[in-house]
Amino acid sequence: MAYRVEVDQDLCMSSGKCVADTPQVFAFDEDEIAEVRAEPGEVSDEKLVEIARHCPSGAIRLLEGDREVLV
Repeated sequence: MAYRVEVDQDLCMSSGKCVADTPQVFAFDEDEIAEVRAEPGEVSDEKLVEIARHCPSGAIRLLEGDREVLV
């Protein structure tokens, strides 16, 4: 089962790591805050965990159903 991705825009500090590493999933909105542009699709759960772990502000959340995945 593929993880669902959310970005807590109140926590996002716009470092751009997620956008640079997986532009098919993340983009900047008009305020330069990361947002999910599409469900991960071909991006593996392992890659999503890596992206979430390296988010400097901890703004990326991964969910499996209704349960948050600890990264």
